[in-house]
Amino acid sequence: MIRYIDVKNLAVIDALQVELGPGLNVVTGETGAGKSVIVGAVGLLVGGRASSDLVRTGMDEARVQAIFEDGLGREHLVRREIASQGRSRAFVDDVIVTTAALRAFASQLVDLHGQHQHQALLDPKTHLSVLDHYADLVGLRTQTQETFSRWHKAKAKSERAELDGKKKKEQSERLFLEMEEIRHVAPKEGEDRELDAEVRILRNAEDLKQRSSSAYAELYEGDFAALGRLRTLWREINKLADLDEKFQPYVQTSASIDSQLEDLAFFLRSYASSVDIAPGRLEQAEDRLAVLERLKRRFNTTLGEIIAAEHRSRAELDEHEDASAEIARLSVSLQQEKETYVRFARKLSSARISAAVQLQRELEQVLSKLSMERAQCEFRFKIHENDEKLWTESGFNEGELFFSANPGEELRRLAKIASGGEMSRVALALRTLTSSDAPGRTLIFDEVDAGIGGHVADVVGRMLRDLADKYQVICITHLPQIAAYGQRHLCVTKTTGSQRTTTKVEVLESEARVEELARMIAGVNTSPGVRASAQEMLSSRQENDSE
Repeated sequence: MIRYIDVKNLAVIDALQVELGPGLNVVTGETGAGKSVIVGAVGLLVGGRASSDLVRTGMDEARVQAIFEDGLGREHLVRREIASQGRSRAFVDDVIVTTAALRAFASQLVDLHGQHQHQALLDPKTHLSVLDHYADLVGLRTQTQETFSRWHKAKAKSERAELDGKKKKEQSERLFLEMEEIRHVAPKEGEDRELDAEVRILRNAEDLKQRSSSAYAELYEGDFAALGRLRTLWREINKLADLDEKFQPYVQTSASIDSQLEDLAFFLRSYASSVDIAPGRLEQAEDRLAVLERLKRRFNTTLGEIIAAEHRSRAELDEHEDASAEIARLSVSLQQEKETYVRFARKLSSARISAAVQLQRELEQVLSKLSMERAQCEFRFKIHENDEKLWTESGFNEGELFFSANPGEELRRLAKIASGGEMSRVALALRTLTSSDAPGRTLIFDEVDAGIGGHVADVVGRMLRDLADKYQVICITHLPQIAAYGQRHLCVTKTTGSQRTTTKVEVLESEARVEELARMIAGVNTSPGVRASAQEMLSSRQENDSE
């Protein structure tokens, strides 16, 4: 609900403050007085297009601000500033916001009917919502939205898992081939080093046997064996030690040296006898070493790392098998969520199609009372049950209201309706049949009385007053029959002075209101009889309302 509007330097308005109340607020005034400027000011506050042409001549900036009250009773300050250079800024509670954000915020609080750039009904996407509220399908629609959300999330999760699974499958195939290659070779830790040493021995076996035998003879068994000659040496050292104790340390190490040399001699004898070349062993060892070297080059790493990688690959393959099981589980869950969504969406679609027939009939009846006796309405649907790509959170059907004001005219989209008055009356009729919004919302009707009068105008006034029981209604009207139903009457006047034209808004009470109604009935020159008629009209409307 709009509590207060403050306008400065907008078009012909110098400075203007308007207090609005709950219920039905009617705005009247002479043609050209500036009533449309007030509606335009509200249009700016709900995200309408801002232009430098709106800035009052000679001023640097125009400003429009208002206090909105939401359905919870919280107040919000909304402001729009337009520079003469064309720039504009929007604020909600003194926080700068984008025009799109302002439009999204204000769309929850205000509906403008009669000015095409702000009509929610011009967007076919809103028509299903109107139908759902009319048929009390909001709960079913909410369930459909929830199941769609769960299905959509399950679908995204399953697709991610399948994509990951595809990558893992490719990895698994690569890992499997690598593992097969490694398992075929079956390397052992340090095997390459052992084979390298063995190959060197096998290639030099004869030389090793000959040299170790020769070394043994030189050390132990030959005529001039080193150990025999060494004993002679130790006898001399012992004699030297007897004469000079400085040789004593060498005498003490002689036994150890003899022992080590004897061990070496026995090892040489044993080694010479053990060197035996098995037929084909050298070729076998060289072939095995070559296989290991090719495996190391293939993976460009050490044998130990290859063996470790094979163990890791086995563990990864186990994980990939677990991932396959998870994909299968997600696939089952996805199918279940899909079936649940389809069940609710199908039920919602069926209910909408049935309700649309009733809404069409009742809408035509209400429009008939609004001087549109031959109007025709038709809800047209597109069903996308078999095209999953077109499913949405509101179901798998699209719905749009088509309209024809006169017999013989083709039913057309509401956006194609040329008359603002026709559009406003359609909106008014729908508002009387549906309750699509929370209490406290503001409905603004401009040109709602275009092309009507007499009894129909009285019907429109009653409808607006009935709507005002739930919403704040602001109606721009030229008809006294409608204005008389207002619970708050605002009169827009235009004055010219000092070569400047200004517009002001005044809240009318008692006699002033009667005078305005009389002017609307008879024009500038009113008679006592006209004023009496105006008083009677006002009194009767207020009495009917109190009843």
